[in-house]
Order: sequence, then C-alpha cells, then structure tokens
Amino acid sequence: MRRFVLTVVSVVAANAARAADLPSTKALPEEPRAVFTWKGFYIGAHAGVAWAHDESANILYGNPSIASSSFDATGVIGGLHLGYNWQVGNWVLGLEGDVDATGLEGTVASRPGTTYFSSTSRSPVQGSIRGRIGYAFDHLLLYATGGGIWTGILTSYRELPIGDSFSRTRESWTVGGGVEYALNNNWSVRGEYRFADFGRYYDGPAKAPLYQQSHHWDENQVKFGVTWKYTQGGTQPLFTR
Repeated sequence: MRRFVLTVVSVVAANAARAADLPSTKALPEEPRAVFTWKGFYIGAHAGVAWAHDESANILYGNPSIASSSFDATGVIGGLHLGYNWQVGNWVLGLEGDVDATGLEGTVASRPGTTYFSSTSRSPVQGSIRGRIGYAFDHLLLYATGGGIWTGILTSYRELPIGDSFSRTRESWTVGGGVEYALNNNWSVRGEYRFADFGRYYDGPAKAPLYQQSHHWDENQVKFGVTWKYTQGGTQPLFTR
C-alpha cells in the first residue's frame, strides 16, 4: 500500500512539472485596429456632363406680342475641387470650392426653319463655394451639398446683315448630393449631382431695332471625380485599441 501511494504521488508530481513547462494560454492583448477618418484638406479633379434650359423670349418694344425662343444646351464639364472636412463621430462637415470649364452651348432661331435670325448662348466657365454635410459608413460617405455658384453666359444674336453679343456674369444658388468612397487613407472616388438656377436676366437693346431678349437659365450637372486627401505622416493610418 505504501508503495502504491508513493507511485501515485510521483506520477502527479511529474504531471504538474510538465504542466508548468507548457506555454501560457493567457489571452494576448488585441492588436491596434486601423480607423479611417475623413478629416483633413483635400484636392481633386472631376469631369462629367451638364445640361441647361434657357426659358427665353423675344420682346419687341411698342409691340405687346412676345415670341418664345426657349432652348436647351448640353455639353461636357470638368475642373478642379478642393476643400476641408471635419468629422464628429460618423458625421462629416466640410467646405468645398470648385471651378469648371464647360462646353454648354445652345442655339435657337426665332422663326423655326430660318437662319437669318438666331441667338446662341454658351457658358464657358463656372465656379462655386459650398458647404457639405454627410454621414460616413467607415470608407463610404453619403453627403448633401449646397451654396453659391456663378457662371459667365455669352449670348450672340444674328439678324442679317447685323448682329450683336452680350456677356453676363450670373450669381445664384446650387444644391445637390453625392457619394464618395475612400480607396485608402489618401485617395477616394466620388459621384455627384447638382442643380443650379441662375434666375432671369435681359439682353438688349440689340442692334436689331426695338429688340430685347429675356432669359431664365437653369442647369443640371453630373460629375465623377478622384480626390487626394492630405494625411499627416504620409499614408500611416490612425490607431485605437
């Protein structure tokens, strides 16, 4: 019996010694997890299409009749944008400006089927300063935008054998929204739609006697772009535990 007890004790002691040599199974601390932020300065380029409607009318002094000459204009649009974002939780607030060159142009004849009297309007350059507010789902940002916009509108009138032209700078408002996706901590891609209404204005009198034309220009834009965001420390992400 004594020999049996001594054998059991020796086996237990040997097993305990082997267990002490095993690696600890204590849970290791979690590695820091990278957290993306939209905060910071950014600059980018974009391009797309724009289409406008000019609700215009020919007005003859001394004659109560008004002949409509409304038309649509279409063209490509492209330029640069830059801004700054702040982020509070999932909410992203920002201020952005852009400048665009456009190919928007449209022509209308006051008498359908004729070319001896016509007007052509085009908008070669535009710019805006807008606020942005969005909600971020990590690398995905859904946002609304709105603010002030300006454009130069050039209109040429032709009535054989004479003609005239007018240049207007119009300031108004623009609203829209978009979606932006961050490819990494510095680069993102976006798609955006905006509407702008430049209000009513008048050209005239043109060289054609007693002639004036009213305009009301509104515009739609769809643009796609790529953006580079400045991140302090290069491409190193922020970390949290």
